[in-house]
Amino acid sequence: MSHEGIRFLTQEEQEHQARQDRRAASLSKQALTPAKVRVLKTEGAGMEIDWEDAHRSHWSFAWLRDACPCATCVEERQIQGREPGDPKPKPKQLLQMYEPPTRPASAHAVGRYAIQFNWLDGHSSGIYSWDFLRRHCQCAECKATN
Repeated sequence: MSHEGIRFLTQEEQEHQARQDRRAASLSKQALTPAKVRVLKTEGAGMEIDWEDAHRSHWSFAWLRDACPCATCVEERQIQGREPGDPKPKPKQLLQMYEPPTRPASAHAVGRYAIQFNWLDGHSSGIYSWDFLRRHCQCAECKATN
């Protein structure tokens, strides 16, 4: 028995989901299998994946943190109307507070299907599947097809 509630989608949400489903269905097994994964933690540059289909993807740590696929973050983004990777709205302040760059404390493989980050802000429940990452590739070619 499912514990999920019924969710009604707007026409725009249905169209967006249909585009995502078509794109996901069109990806081959090679397109969803990483050949090499690099987490550039020391440089603070983000993560790169070379896929078996010869495509290369790169994500900044800020994008990855803002795209966290855990249930809490997904629900928060839905309530705020944000897409994965869109930053949280910042409250208006008279004095800007310093925020350190977004970085993981560590990262580790989850089986053969995903990677998980332990973020310096204490968050660690998001599991980034290879499918999720490839569907959210940030290169110009992939962004043009989304």
